[in-house]
Amino acid sequence: MTLETRKIVPNNPGLTIRTAQGASDAQAISSLGSRVYSLTFGHSLSAEDLNTYIEEAYSLSQIAQELNDQCKHFMVVCDEKHEIIGFVQLTEGTTEDCLAKEHDPVELQRLYINPDYHGLGLGKHLITESEDLARKLGFKTIWLGVWEENIRAQEVYKKMGFVKVGSHGFKMGQCVQIDHIMRKTL
Repeated sequence: MTLETRKIVPNNPGLTIRTAQGASDAQAISSLGSRVYSLTFGHSLSAEDLNTYIEEAYSLSQIAQELNDQCKHFMVVCDEKHEIIGFVQLTEGTTEDCLAKEHDPVELQRLYINPDYHGLGLGKHLITESEDLARKLGFKTIWLGVWEENIRAQEVYKKMGFVKVGSHGFKMGQCVQIDHIMRKTL
């Protein structure tokens, strides 16, 4: 599905959101995802587990494959130079036991913003755009997993209407951490 490019932040009219596509986007998402994941979660697991997970989840070949998957929808935030400074992913066909009563929910994944752009509300804009896309695709429920120790992210999700409905283990290499499952009716 194509999402038109649009201005997103009144104080930063050069920042835009668009659908991700192509090799150059795959490279930028791979690089930014690896960097932000390492900065955010690197302290919580061994270097070996971190490297294993990044290679599995953020290698260029993995991201390129996911960009071509019809069940995965990536949106990116670009700066004035059209460089990707953030991204989010919607994934169809995933669920958790605590969502069993939901009919065909869609998962919000990988909400990452370059730390140089934190505090501008870009994450909230990407969530809103993801919710709009999910509605256009016919979904009634959106859900996500958020690390139990990432209180800042949990607070943002709560303010945006998500509620905790369960938990699950999230494996990175040999390390298993607990993610809270949060959902929102669209």
